[in-house]
Amino acid sequence: SLEHAKGILKQKQATLFDTAFETGLSGTGRLHDLFINMEGMTPAEYKNGGAALSINYSFAESPFGDIIVASTPKGICYMAFADDREDAFGQLQAQFPNAVYSQFADRLQQNALFIFKKDWTELSEIKLHLKGTAFQLKVWEALLKIPVGGLSTYSSVARDVQMPAASRAVGSAVGDNPVAFLIPCHRVIKSTGEFGQYHWGSNRKSAMIGWEAASLQENITTI
Repeated sequence: SLEHAKGILKQKQATLFDTAFETGLSGTGRLHDLFINMEGMTPAEYKNGGAALSINYSFAESPFGDIIVASTPKGICYMAFADDREDAFGQLQAQFPNAVYSQFADRLQQNALFIFKKDWTELSEIKLHLKGTAFQLKVWEALLKIPVGGLSTYSSVARDVQMPAASRAVGSAVGDNPVAFLIPCHRVIKSTGEFGQYHWGSNRKSAMIGWEAASLQENITTI
C-alpha cells in the first residue's frame, strides 16, 4: 500500500532487512546474504552486434510469471519476464543481434533462478555479465545495495552514485536494467511513496514488492 511504502522510505536506514539481522536470522529456510558479482562487457565482446558472443537461454517459471534468462560463459547477461515467449526471445536478440544462441539451461541460469526460492541455502554467487555504459553499470551497482524488503527513490539513488542532480538520467538507467529481479529496479519508487511505472508492468512491480515484504516478515515471525 501507499502508506506501507512511505513507511519504508522513512525508515530507510532501519529496514525490515536490518530488523531481520538484528533479531538473529540464520540457518536453513531463513534469510541469507546474497552476493551478486557484476562485470561489464568489454567493447570487444559486444561490438558488431555481439558477434563474438555465445549465449545460452531458457524459459522458466517464477512467482510473477514466465521469464527468459540468458547467459554468456561469464555470467547472466539478460533476464526478463516473458508473457509471450517468441516476443521475449526477439527482445533478447535485439540486444545482441549477431550472437550465436542456444536454447539450453546452463548452471549459471539454474543457480540464478534460486533467487525466486524462499530458501537460499542452495544459492551460490550469481555472476552477471552485462552490456552497459559506465554510468548505467554504476546505477545498477547502486540498485544491488537496496536490501530485500527495502525501497529507495530515484533521487536517493542519484545521491548514492554521487550525482544528486541526475535523477532523470538515473531513472533512464533504472528503466534500462537488463536483468529483472536480480538487479532490483522494482525496489525504486517515487518519493511520494507511489510505486510508479515498471518495464514489465506496474501490477507485477507491486506484487514483487509485496512478495518480498511478506517473505521477510514470515522469516522474522518464525524465529
